[in-house]
Amino acid sequence: MRRVVVDLASPRPVWNAPPSALRAIRRAFGRGWTVVPVRAGASSDGVGGAGTAAAMAAASGAEVYIGWGVPSGVAAAAHGTLRWAHTAAAGVGASITPVFRATGARLTNSRGVHAEPMGDWVVTAIGFCLRGFHNAVEAQRARRWAKGPFTDGTVRVREFAGTRVGLVGLGGIGRAVARRCRALGMDVSAVRRTPTRRLPRGVRWVGGPDDLITLARRSDVLVIAAPHTARTTCLVDRHVLAALPRGAYVVNVARGELLDESALLAALDRHLGGAVLDVFDREPLPRDHPLWTHPRVMISPHVSGVTDRFWERETALIVDNARRYRGGRRLRNLVNLDREY
Repeated sequence: MRRVVVDLASPRPVWNAPPSALRAIRRAFGRGWTVVPVRAGASSDGVGGAGTAAAMAAASGAEVYIGWGVPSGVAAAAHGTLRWAHTAAAGVGASITPVFRATGARLTNSRGVHAEPMGDWVVTAIGFCLRGFHNAVEAQRARRWAKGPFTDGTVRVREFAGTRVGLVGLGGIGRAVARRCRALGMDVSAVRRTPTRRLPRGVRWVGGPDDLITLARRSDVLVIAAPHTARTTCLVDRHVLAALPRGAYVVNVARGELLDESALLAALDRHLGGAVLDVFDREPLPRDHPLWTHPRVMISPHVSGVTDRFWERETALIVDNARRYRGGRRLRNLVNLDREY
């Protein structure tokens, strides 16, 4: 019997695969396949590591592995038999290890699955910035009725309509953000790796990686939504931040490694209006990090993709790819191991 290992148990309830997902995966593979669930809780962050002992034991002789990333110990245990691995996370950098490469297996990820809730999160963050909520929250903590700054012009309060949004990345998340922003009257521009591709709906202008400074200059809000690769580490650096107009905002839902946090703090002290950050270079963010106490920084703990519809979308993707795999058809969300996305 050909074997599928499903390593999607998690100590975090929202990321713990429900029984209905496992039943759907079993039906999709059908006769001739054994689907083996791993009950030990795995990290749902897709951050690599060796994997649990239970996952490594189950992976020995497996042809397909479905988990939160591909731990190196799992890849080693399945060497010689593994043909396809799927990660329920979007980021794949920690999965593309020399051990995994040596298996010769294909890798698919879950890009696009998180796009809708993250699009909602970003638009909420933009509204938080434009309506002066940084100042409102600070005043609330001090129990201060701070109507004056909102009415004397100290706090600049803007509308969605006419706000210029710059997107760093135009994958599923970037496109979801663009649709929402345009529907609210915002002017959307972007940069992506291949600027010559067709303009997505809601995007006025697209440049390439070398146009990032140009994008920053024309952005009231800069949204970071690109994958983390060797090329995108510290992509939004002090030069990009310096190019943003006075009073501009930074929103990051990609990975913390894309943003130079020290340069962000310096830019906030010079000219930026504020930032809303869901991801950080180190997670959890250290308790003594100055971002915690900055009055114009809003922090969320890497939860922009959380939604009560995650398993609906994730299960549909896995089931579709299981049928494609059985039929010898091209898999959705194939990862280019060299580009790391």
